[in-house]
Amino acid sequence: MALSREEILEAIAEMSVIDVVELIEAMEEKFGVSAAAPVAAAAAPADTGGDEAGEADDAPVDVHLAEVGDKKVNVIKAVRAITGLGLKDAKGLVDTAPSVIKEGVVKAEADEYAKQLEDAGAKVELK
Repeated sequence: MALSREEILEAIAEMSVIDVVELIEAMEEKFGVSAAAPVAAAAAPADTGGDEAGEADDAPVDVHLAEVGDKKVNVIKAVRAITGLGLKDAKGLVDTAPSVIKEGVVKAEADEYAKQLEDAGAKVELK
């Protein structure tokens, strides 16, 4: 018997964030797809004059929320926009700062996420 879409969504709603992340990873592996949201192309970075800088931009980085700051609600909104998480899960990430917001993203995308978080009042590190 096949489960309806609503039954699947209800089951996922009752899962912890870690279980949902593991489920997504398993689905990506099984079906050979990526759950990453499409991102609009950013403006091309200025030429820094060397190939080494270009190679460094291709290396995946992690976006770390170092400190929340005074505007916690704005930071939660930014985390929700970046991750696609629900309110409770986004608040959980913010409450447990320092925490990883996004893993393995290209430098340009990570810079955009960092800007969004910093504009919301957070301190961000790219590692």
